[in-house]
Amino acid sequence: MTEIRGPVHIVGIGGMHMSAIALLLHERGEEVQGSDLEASDLTRNLEAMGVTVFPEHAAENLGEAQCVVATAAVGEDNPEVAAARRRGLPVLGRPEVVAGLMEGKRVIAVAGSHGKTTTSSLIAFILSRAGRQPMYLLGGESRDLGGNASWGGGDICVVEADEYQRAFHAYDPNVAVITNVDADHLDLYGTPEAYEEAFLTFARRLREGGRLLAGGGNDGSRRVAEAVAGDLMVETYGLGDDCTWQATDVALNETGATFTVKRRGEALGELTIALPGEYAVENTLAAAAVCLGEGTPFAAIRDAAACFQGAKRRFERLGEAGGVLVIDEYAHHPSEVRAVLGAARTRFPGRRLIGIHQPHTYSRIAYLWEAWLDCWEGLDELVILETYAARETPLEGRSAADLARNIARPAASYAPDFAAAVAQAAALAQPGDVVMTIGAGSVTEVGPMLLEALS
Repeated sequence: MTEIRGPVHIVGIGGMHMSAIALLLHERGEEVQGSDLEASDLTRNLEAMGVTVFPEHAAENLGEAQCVVATAAVGEDNPEVAAARRRGLPVLGRPEVVAGLMEGKRVIAVAGSHGKTTTSSLIAFILSRAGRQPMYLLGGESRDLGGNASWGGGDICVVEADEYQRAFHAYDPNVAVITNVDADHLDLYGTPEAYEEAFLTFARRLREGGRLLAGGGNDGSRRVAEAVAGDLMVETYGLGDDCTWQATDVALNETGATFTVKRRGEALGELTIALPGEYAVENTLAAAAVCLGEGTPFAAIRDAAACFQGAKRRFERLGEAGGVLVIDEYAHHPSEVRAVLGAARTRFPGRRLIGIHQPHTYSRIAYLWEAWLDCWEGLDELVILETYAARETPLEGRSAADLARNIARPAASYAPDFAAAVAQAAALAQPGDVVMTIGAGSVTEVGPMLLEALS
């Protein structure tokens, strides 16, 4: 790939992955600048490090840039991309830049429809606590590591391998994790089969002598594992007796979970975690299996897992007001919602649960329509906020209002904006209740607004 030398201009520098690239380049010693239409904690953190962030996209922002990195959210008509083309500057995408930054490292790549941010964050945290000084690039902000990326000082890299636009096909890992494969991004892939095939291609990019760890309790990831088992070193993990790595004696409780880690039937020790839900057990088991394979002592894994808080926006406690607890949760797929609500019921037994869900893109409502109607078990009340459109235009018959009208249990109400969602939730909430904001978009702004209203 093109050698990346500064000054580097990053279009969409405020995005989770793009801000991570900016941070890594900055820590590597490159001069970095960028632009983004929305200020955020990510852009403010970069500015505090000395990175210039322009609040608009304009050709003159390029300045003396020698290379441009552009988010997938902009096209060739973006004024900065167009200006770079006219000047003959290389315009690179996220996947090839990340692949270039990882060159020379031993790469651990974590993929999957769900759980990849938490799993990759925990792997990076365990390795950091064990003194390995990993480079890492995550799809969320780690509460334990203090951010979403670090250049590190060691020879190992942990990367969240995102399937969006087949980004993970640019990576050639030594260790690959596939947590699960549940049809998603069908606006891009077209069919569930094509989506699953992308994970199969990712698995086959393992370097010679590499290791694939696949979630054994998920049909999709198990099919991928079985398809490559004759060609690669494949191990499975999960709660089933047929998994290479098994979590046994699982006890879920109000403070998290405890379980025993077994490898091929041999008990290695017990882990205690503060994260809720069976899916948290599976993510922790995957991280433990990876790190044990990298030579990390079990005691170091046990200590790190016990104090691991997870990523921001993953079952994150925002605060309490008027006796009502508010939690922010990133879940934006029916499978994720179902798992998170099950965890919430274990964490908060006997308390009423109120959900405020913001659908993430019209197409995801449409291609997962039936699943969206039947994933809310555990909620007592539900508010459906207007869709976070991202890059899309509305689809007739598959709007947030349509979704609210068609969900039978619990009866759902529709909120056209944040103010309406806050008003509805505040009217429903009683002391002792738990309110969860659910979604990958801007719904994260509703929680603080609700806390203010309740206080």
